[in-house]
Amino acid sequence: MIKAIAIDDEPIALGIIQKLAEKVPFLQIDSTFTNAYQAIEYLQVEKVDLLFLDIKMPDISGIDFYDGLYKKPFVIFTTAYAEHALKGFDLDAVDYLLKPFSVTRFLKACHKAKNLLQVKNGVTEMSHAILVKSGIEQIRLYLNDLLYIEATGNYVSFVCKNEIVNSRMTLTECEELLPKSRFIRIHRSFIVNTDAVTKIERHQLTAQGYILPISSSYKNKLPRL
Repeated sequence: MIKAIAIDDEPIALGIIQKLAEKVPFLQIDSTFTNAYQAIEYLQVEKVDLLFLDIKMPDISGIDFYDGLYKKPFVIFTTAYAEHALKGFDLDAVDYLLKPFSVTRFLKACHKAKNLLQVKNGVTEMSHAILVKSGIEQIRLYLNDLLYIEATGNYVSFVCKNEIVNSRMTLTECEELLPKSRFIRIHRSFIVNTDAVTKIERHQLTAQGYILPISSSYKNKLPRL
């Protein structure tokens, strides 16, 4: 069950979200707020998986509200102003709902959130894959094809056998996303698929032809070939 809250300065808009949420069996709206600052207090003490967040609010914009959160739940932005969509996606929003939105469009956004939460909490047994957000797209990466992950600035590169996918996230978030039985951190900037490792040396290893550095602090985690 996805635990969510909705934040909008218009009570009617909150009522619509609550009514639509009743049609989604895996979604639970725990609380709604017309005051963004009260929502901040709630988030400090309650676990929330997903925010439905209006962008155009009188005291603080939804963009600034979400950007200022220390621990960020997934977010679906809702607004009547289409020009805000690009900025919303810059903050890695799950989706952007333009008011007035239909039941079908609402359901689609909720299913996106569900898929992302499943990925965050572990790889599904059936797919043996993860969903990675690249720009505004969700890309499915199969673990058998994923060789290693490299962090560069605010982005990571998922290096696969036939493609490289860039995503705005941290290497720590990648560690939480991937099964620890197969993917281990070998350096502050690298995670490797141990199934792809063909050679381990003192300060480096080879993974399907790629030479990756090994930090001394992570070396003891490496398996023996």
